[in-house]
Amino acid sequence: MSSRWPERRSSPVADRAVRLAAGERTSAPTRELAQRRSGADEVLLLWHPESDRVELSVRNLATGAGCQIEVAPGDAIDAFYHPFAYAARCERSDGVNREETTIING
Repeated sequence: MSSRWPERRSSPVADRAVRLAAGERTSAPTRELAQRRSGADEVLLLWHPESDRVELSVRNLATGAGCQIEVAPGDAIDAFYHPFAYAARCERSDGVNREETTIING
């Protein structure tokens, strides 16, 4: 009489260890450090461990317009609470080019 053991499934940790042992480079996921909403604006503070960069993401939930701002780690909390003070460095993510934008009746 033979007994069969259930097939062993690997875990994410074991899978990563095998990939690292094989020399495969894995990328660390971006981490959300903080999140808040103010009116229709959503503000995220993100850390990219691969490049050790801190990024602020600001998005208007009503219009979808938003931008990403790279900030120095020492300025991260200030930028999180006062994102529009850092808006001059904004990389727009809504596809609108400021140079091509025309103001009508304004």
